Amino acid sequence: MILSRLKHHSDTVAGLTSLAAMVLISVAAFYGLIGFSGQGADWQLLSDNYYQSILLFSIKQAALSMLLALLLAWPVARALYYGRLPFQHSFLSLCILCFVMPTLVLITGLVALLGRDGLLTPLLGESWNLYGLNGILIAHIYLNLPFAVRVLLQALHNIPDLSWKLAVQLKFSPWQRLRLIELPALRGAFLQLSGFIFVLCFNSFAVVLALGGGPRATTLEVAIYQALKYDFNIPEALTLAWSQLLIAGALFLLIARAGRSNWLAVDTLSHQFTPQPGLFSQWGHRAVYLLSWLGMLLPMLALIPGLYQSDLSRFSLSALVQPTLTSLVLALVSASTAITLAWLMLIPIRQARLQQHNRRAMVLEWLSTHSLVAPAMVISVGLYILLLPHFDLDHHGIWLVLLLNCALVVPYAVQQLRPRLLQYDAQYQHLSQNLKLSRRQRWWVEWPFIKPTFISTFALILLLALGDVAIISIFGSDDWTTLPLLIYSYAGSYRIAEASLASLLLLLICALIVWAFERARHHA
Repeated sequence: MILSRLKHHSDTVAGLTSLAAMVLISVAAFYGLIGFSGQGADWQLLSDNYYQSILLFSIKQAALSMLLALLLAWPVARALYYGRLPFQHSFLSLCILCFVMPTLVLITGLVALLGRDGLLTPLLGESWNLYGLNGILIAHIYLNLPFAVRVLLQALHNIPDLSWKLAVQLKFSPWQRLRLIELPALRGAFLQLSGFIFVLCFNSFAVVLALGGGPRATTLEVAIYQALKYDFNIPEALTLAWSQLLIAGALFLLIARAGRSNWLAVDTLSHQFTPQPGLFSQWGHRAVYLLSWLGMLLPMLALIPGLYQSDLSRFSLSALVQPTLTSLVLALVSASTAITLAWLMLIPIRQARLQQHNRRAMVLEWLSTHSLVAPAMVISVGLYILLLPHFDLDHHGIWLVLLLNCALVVPYAVQQLRPRLLQYDAQYQHLSQNLKLSRRQRWWVEWPFIKPTFISTFALILLLALGDVAIISIFGSDDWTTLPLLIYSYAGSYRIAEASLASLLLLLICALIVWAFERARHHA
């Protein structure tokens, strides 16, 4: 008994230590900026019209992106749930690929499709302009809608078969099924997704920087970048950073608390019975499904014509080998470390939930995902300034890239693993304690339950780490480069054909990773 308690205590200490390490990175970054300038935030900026316009636009574009993504994802999820449509597994794999698609690849595809000389631009009229709010919303919807589809579809699959059988026996109308069965099952998912997507869009950087089109379409993250990159106005950057952290963090915490889900027992998740929609609904589901395929594939396919419009005879494919290998190694190490840290950080959270310490669990959950709302530019630049006097970052910057890549994907791992682990605790933890299972025995019981989620989570964070360019752009050197950074350099020097080729290679790698991990998850 004493040995068991000691092991239990050591697990908790390991989890809290991992959590403290992630928080320390953010604290060190802010300290680096404050210590360098000797000044704190410039709070007088809060009354400035420039600050207020940036804040209002940040909220506006994030709210619109979130609402449109959820409104469009709902009918797609329902079509997949009711429609019995072909190639559904391939479509869900494509959803993951779109969600984790490197931003530079998406922007290149959207410009080729909807830009000034885009393939579809003549159909949109002379007044059409991709740059500004239009382009930002399209890019954000493209990135977030596929993720919302998968989450909402999973929530629909969590509806017990018994509920549908009772609905048939009671002769519920379609409206009654929607109001009494579907919406209660989706409420928690809608709330959690709204907070998650809002924060992602509120903190948007690369999309707004590339498609914003000017000062009228600037978010807090871009304003932080401009304050540090061009003006080196650290007090202004700190004011913007604190604003972003407090607003996004408070909203995310509030919605996450309101969106807690009630986990269903495993024996209710057989998915053997789904109500048959009417003929009109079936055709509607098929139309939505077809349009979804088309919308997600077009930006990718738009990259192909660029290869035939330019001369690639002088381009050596060997130039892609080293950046590709470097990207894969960095992503694998970052993702492996991140998922280990996420698992450890969830230990004290799970214990707090089991002990009904909901307030403590909520605080720990916010701390474990705080880097989701912390300005990435501030974290990167702050650590750069803090460590520059002590390390040769030209030679050792790759270690900082690993550290920051890991820190920035940890929240995604926590968000994906937490629901499944809490579901396991609610169903089996007390039974495990009553049976006095050892830690190894509990692990053998827990692993089959969590394995599919673990595999999909690792694939997700691996792809997110693979597509990073912001951190590399700060800590990268001439000695090494990555594939996203190479795409950025090609696009910046107007070598569109080379950028398209490198983008297609990165897309192919991402697609292969998604295919491999989805296959492993289905066989788990």
